[in-house]
Amino acid sequence: MRVAMIGTGYVGLVSGTCFSDFGHEVTCIDKDASKIERLKQGEIPIFEPGLDDLVRRNVAAGRLQFDTDLTQAVRGADVVFIAVGTPSRRGDGHADLSYVHAAAREIARTAEGFTVVVTKSTVPVGTGADLEHIIAEAAPEADIAVVSNPEFLREGAAIEDFKRPDRVVIGTDDPRAREVMAALYRPLSLNAAPILFTERNTAELIKYAANAFLAMKITFINEMADLCEKVGGNVQEVARGIGLDGRIGSKFLHAGPGYGGSCFPKDTLALMRTAQEAGAPTRLIETVTTVNESRKAAMGRRVLDALDVPPRGATVAVLGLTFKPNTDDMRDSPAINIVQSLLDRGVKVRAFDPVGMAEARKVLPDSVEYASGPYECAEGADGLVIVTEWDAFRALDLDRLKQLLKSPIVVDLRNIYPPGDLISRGFKYVGIGRGHLPPAAP
Repeated sequence: MRVAMIGTGYVGLVSGTCFSDFGHEVTCIDKDASKIERLKQGEIPIFEPGLDDLVRRNVAAGRLQFDTDLTQAVRGADVVFIAVGTPSRRGDGHADLSYVHAAAREIARTAEGFTVVVTKSTVPVGTGADLEHIIAEAAPEADIAVVSNPEFLREGAAIEDFKRPDRVVIGTDDPRAREVMAALYRPLSLNAAPILFTERNTAELIKYAANAFLAMKITFINEMADLCEKVGGNVQEVARGIGLDGRIGSKFLHAGPGYGGSCFPKDTLALMRTAQEAGAPTRLIETVTTVNESRKAAMGRRVLDALDVPPRGATVAVLGLTFKPNTDDMRDSPAINIVQSLLDRGVKVRAFDPVGMAEARKVLPDSVEYASGPYECAEGADGLVIVTEWDAFRALDLDRLKQLLKSPIVVDLRNIYPPGDLISRGFKYVGIGRGHLPPAAP
């Protein structure tokens, strides 16, 4: 099939590339000429394991191409995906749909013959109906069916998620569109991937409901971590104890500094606003967003409280800046709050992240110093904080680390080290949800 993918951000580029790997002919379109030129040269603008090889292979096979002009691709397409950004709108938290609406108008004026237009961008309930009106106004004679097909890709595992999904959700009442979408996703039938056809509003809501529920699980276990610290408990064991219950499950029960990224913060906020306007406020989600923001702010204070010297003039080594490992995404990363809290108190911050430092420079203050590796980051510091659980940080030479640090203090905000491993070597250890710790080394 012939596919046009409008938007070469995270969702558009991964989805378009994976569709081409299924054998479809895909053109990815973006107005950013520099980005398209980089893609044509084989340079991938985002970090996603395996994506660079997949792009190269399908470009070489002639199934994947890139363009700044949607005209030719849309005219010849069976399916046109809208995969542009929907950031939180300033002032009210609603999803900003201006890019989605603009794409729909361009498609309407360009498409020829029956065309399925699919919202891959995360959009509020009712957006599909709005797009139908926009398309009808722009091109009354256009034969276009609007479908919702939300994405459920995890950054760092997006290719696997696309090719072996837990489910594919397709929202449409149009039988012709259903036939086209079934053919598009037919390659997944080899893996027996569940494909859920539903009406469009339901599909749009599934995406927001899924992300809100996962954000709620993260926030729940973070509050249990705080309780463990007060009453004497181990949050990792609590998480395992409840996660073994099949009704609950073990995923997203890892205590930490709060959730971030491109989806959870903006999607929970958008769902809240939609629900409030519909007269069905989501009190649980409202609380989740409030608790999460408070938690990220509190993490900086946790680091400051661990220092054995006055904050002003002290140096803290920060390992990990991205909101999660295996991505360079800094959007709403807890590291932003933590670093700013330290800088506000006069702390000098030295940071290292395996792939995220270029993006970090765009959002963190210029006063942050960047190191070439974890040990260089730790040298001479008055304490070290682990913010992101990159594999590269899971097996550090602790004896070497202790020699490099000016003060052997480790604040492990991801609980990647057993407390005993650090305490037995004479470190001062601060973790998450550790109510009982082994005695300090003599």
